[in-house]
Amino acid sequence: MDVIKTLLEQQPMMALFLTIAIGYLVGEINIKGFSLGVGAVLFVALAMGWFAPKAVPSPMVGTLGLALFLYTVGVQYGKQFFIGLTSASGRRANLMALIGVALSGVVSLLFTKFIDLKLGYSLGLFAGSGTSTPTLQAAIATMGNDDPAVGYSVSYPFGVAGPILFLYFAFMMLKPKVQPTTAAGLQFVEIAVRNAAALGRTVSEIASKLPADVQIVALRTAHRSRPASPELVVVENDVVFVVGPSLEGLQQASSYLGEVAPGQILGDRSHIDYVRIFASRPAVVGRTLSELTLPGQEANIVVQVRRGDADITPRPDLVLEFGDRVGVLANRADFGLLRKFFGDSIKGTAEFSYISIGIGMALGFLLGAIQFPLPGVGKLAIGLCGVLIVALVLGRFRRTVGINWTIPLSASLVLRNLGLTLFLAQVGMSSGPKFAATVTETGLEMLGLGAVVLIVLVLPILILGLWVYKMPYDEVAGIVAGACGNPAILAYANKLTPTDRPDLGYAMIFPGMTIVKILFVNIIPAFFS
Repeated sequence: MDVIKTLLEQQPMMALFLTIAIGYLVGEINIKGFSLGVGAVLFVALAMGWFAPKAVPSPMVGTLGLALFLYTVGVQYGKQFFIGLTSASGRRANLMALIGVALSGVVSLLFTKFIDLKLGYSLGLFAGSGTSTPTLQAAIATMGNDDPAVGYSVSYPFGVAGPILFLYFAFMMLKPKVQPTTAAGLQFVEIAVRNAAALGRTVSEIASKLPADVQIVALRTAHRSRPASPELVVVENDVVFVVGPSLEGLQQASSYLGEVAPGQILGDRSHIDYVRIFASRPAVVGRTLSELTLPGQEANIVVQVRRGDADITPRPDLVLEFGDRVGVLANRADFGLLRKFFGDSIKGTAEFSYISIGIGMALGFLLGAIQFPLPGVGKLAIGLCGVLIVALVLGRFRRTVGINWTIPLSASLVLRNLGLTLFLAQVGMSSGPKFAATVTETGLEMLGLGAVVLIVLVLPILILGLWVYKMPYDEVAGIVAGACGNPAILAYANKLTPTDRPDLGYAMIFPGMTIVKILFVNIIPAFFS
């Protein structure tokens, strides 16, 4: 064993990646539907740090990993985050998370008042239960000692495993029916126009009478099919090709227009056909569909955009991203021009601008380093949260001053998971010795206190979301992940519910709650002194 320990301590990078490999192996162990997934990396890292304490890699590794994770999440979900701040459901979600975070902070302070626990330990329990490294850094700076690190090292594993267990048991108890994102897709129908109210009207006028998510994309008149330009006039017995995300919307369109006439347009592709093209040309990426002028002799039209595993209705304000697969109805003679216009390179699913990432992350670190004056407290720096805030803003605008800030979904997932894994491995290895020493010294007391702080953080959110507001399970899971903060919880929520809602909830909640946690540990010691 000594030989292995010496080898690991002499090769810290080898120890890091061995920890990652073993962690993922452990994470795949499934016991009655429960597995830790990427969260297992943390626990393997704790053991590795305890066994070979000198094998801990540089803190820069964990900082880089967390920064990559925060940046990719922020850029991808910046728009949804700001929408959440202005919507009733978003404000409700933030309030639920705030209640949980506030209760966990109050309970941690009660330990100091009633059982004489050091304030630094209490702040560390609070930071660890919320798995917030920026909060720990702020607590250490505020206290001027390493006491918060002790409480943090004890409660951090609870901060990861606790919410995962709560989400698992809630899932098993409720057995929610979650529709996976991969099942999403556009439906279509061909309708022969018979209704007198629709005859003699333009395509745009008829579209205004249909459900908002239903679109007329093609028109067949006089035995010739063509893309449905807004100014085309519909006459009796014309056939329209209508697409939408739900059968209900298409049924409403059929009721208004006339009767279903399958095969009229799809059966004759001599004048119009369908082609799917990768969006990889920088000139079209980052722009809305309304800003694009498609080439060709005919009025070609975008009828579908597929991003990752999801089909997206091609709204005029939809912003194209690298790797999007754009479905176009066009004359076959125009296929070559369209491929050249969009780029049509599969490499676009993995390419992104290192210039935009470099500038974005540099601005984020700069924002995090700025010390803002806070009356009665002193100066406050938000640390790595600055990276997330900048990324959210850039993700909201998508493209500014000629720079495209978006990242292809496939590349974003790779960077995000890599960053998450590096962060968990480095933090776990560095916390291993301190965690073992604290548990040995205090026995079960500190472990129990850490569990209590975690329970009062998670349980109120679950009760309010699932039983009071009757919200969908995957939406509540995202709020829990955002309030607790650890990416491993989000990864587990995504595993349980393969939809976008956990990611959206996390992006909407995590930034604000991180700032709240940092403010808490900066302000509270001023009252205790």
